[in-house]
Order: sequence, then C-alpha cells, then structure tokens
Amino acid sequence: MCRRCPRLAAFLDAVHLNEPDYYCRPVPPFGDPDARLLIVGLAPGMHGANRTGRPFTGDHAGILLYETLHKFGLASRPISIAADDQLKLLNTRITNSVKCLPPANKPLPLEIKVCNEFLHAELEQSPRPRVILALGAIAHAAVLRACGLPNGAHRFVHGAEHSLSADRVLLDSYHCSRYNTQTRRLTTSMFEGVVGRARDIALDARLG
Repeated sequence: MCRRCPRLAAFLDAVHLNEPDYYCRPVPPFGDPDARLLIVGLAPGMHGANRTGRPFTGDHAGILLYETLHKFGLASRPISIAADDQLKLLNTRITNSVKCLPPANKPLPLEIKVCNEFLHAELEQSPRPRVILALGAIAHAAVLRACGLPNGAHRFVHGAEHSLSADRVLLDSYHCSRYNTQTRRLTTSMFEGVVGRARDIALDARLG
C-alpha cells in the first residue's frame, strides 16, 4: 500500500482505528481502462469512497454523478451504494487526483503533486480516453500536470473545453459536492449539460 505522503498515511491509520470496517487505503480507479471518457475527481470522501473502496460510491457527491451517468447511458444503474452492488460503467472510468482520504477533504499541494504520478501513469497506460472530465479546479490542474502541461496552459471554467492534443479534450465542471449542489453553484441541469457534452464527444463515431 502506498505510504508516500506521511500526513495522509497517518490520517488513514487513525480513521481505520475508529472505523475498522472502512476501506482506508488508496482508492483505485473504477471502470473500463479503455473507456473513451475518464472522469477525474478530487479525493475519496470520508464516508464515501474511503468507506466503500470505490470512487464516489456511498456519498452525497456520488448521488448526482451516478444518476447523471445512468441518464446518459454511461452507467448500468443510477445509484451506487457499495463496491459490490453490481453497478457497471459503460465507456467510462472514474479516478481521483489524490487516491487517499485527506483531512477535511483538503490535500496539500505536495500531496497532489506526489499522487499525480499515478494519474500520469494511468493516462500513459490507457491512451484511449479522448475526453477527460475534470470535477473542480484541483482535478483540472492535476490533469494538466499529468499531461505534461503547465498549470496556466488552460484556465478552469465550468463548461469549458480545452484541447490537450489532436485527439484528447479536457472538459471542466464544478465538483458535484454537497456544498456545490446545495448552494446551487452547480445545478442538475448544469452538470447534465457538461456530462452530456462529454459523452457526445467521447462517443463520436467520426473520431474513430
């Protein structure tokens, strides 16, 4: 198990003592490695992915995400509650910028940088994704770094589309967190618009 970030490793150890049934390890990506759409979040939630061992499963952020993926034919079910609930992603893969639970859901810049090696390797090993959907500014910056681009190469704006290469596009969305949805910074229609656009680009038959 990765323990490259001492603060995160110590925090996971402490959480595991209080919640021995929780996953409390780096949460791996979920979905088809050859999917055309890769969704990149921030980090596992305390009682979501850190509990279940699957990204966005069992927490509030996953409610809107999986409902929307199901609506657009990218998930077999609209609800994800456990890693063994038989939900399958279709032409989609989900990962996080930071694979371990951070205190207060706020990873430090160095932790984001250290974990970026894994996102870079994932993109290198799976060149198929033509659309990367970044949920939030941290995920946006992590994708740029993983692709060898400077942070200022593209500015994070909800709904924006950025060309990363001849056949790869980065789309931005506000994170589907409880805070963003309850404050209406991100509405269902806003999120559906971005996910629908990502699906259309990813599955465009003309692009091969």
